Amino acid sequence: MLEIKNLSYQVEENSKEVGILNGVNLTVKDNTFLVITGPNGGGKTTLAKAIMGLVPATSGEIWWNGTNLTPLSVTERARLGVSYGFQQPPRFKGMRVRDLLTLAAGNETLTQDEACQYLTRVGLCANDYLEREVDTSLSGGEVKRIEIATILCRKSGLMIFDEPEAGIDLWSFARLTDTFRMLHQKRESTIIVISHQERIIDLADEIVMVDRGEIVHHGARDEILPLILNTTEPGCSYM
Repeated sequence: MLEIKNLSYQVEENSKEVGILNGVNLTVKDNTFLVITGPNGGGKTTLAKAIMGLVPATSGEIWWNGTNLTPLSVTERARLGVSYGFQQPPRFKGMRVRDLLTLAAGNETLTQDEACQYLTRVGLCANDYLEREVDTSLSGGEVKRIEIATILCRKSGLMIFDEPEAGIDLWSFARLTDTFRMLHQKRESTIIVISHQERIIDLADEIVMVDRGEIVHHGARDEILPLILNTTEPGCSYM
């Protein structure tokens, strides 16, 4: 279970403290598919990064399966099974997909069959990708799905994805959605996705809406989505 208790994060602007997160409280049960949405600049990505340890909480606590993550580094959180997928995954010139999967698995003996299985699960033909470099020759959608495959290799208990749809084409987005649907159906991990896309939101068990650093809505998808839509002015995006 993920528990966020009174979490705040402030930055200094023009000699004043500005609250990016303001006393956030959130509990996410095991194997839940949670989508976090809301206006741009509302604090969604900051909340995700705080869970991973990429930004330090000013106050409050983050607990995962009974362990207080708050004082732990990114590496220590990763060892406890917390993983993070970036909006723009890094590329590694000179590193093959096979090498990246092996590194992610922490297993020098990762077999070709095992590596192929992970790529297949994210909709990539293993024979076409294992020996390719993770460089600019790969599309945004390909890199994102490879990143998801590395997270699967780690067998992460908590997977966080920050706007995985950003910068990818429609075909890649459709395959990406299929990948999230597959992960959800297996219910082997807790999944948190920051997203504006209805096709991803429709997969959610629960929706959280974040605005001005606070949670303004949280509940089951069928309960929260109509609330969000009803409070959006015609012609405007709620996300």
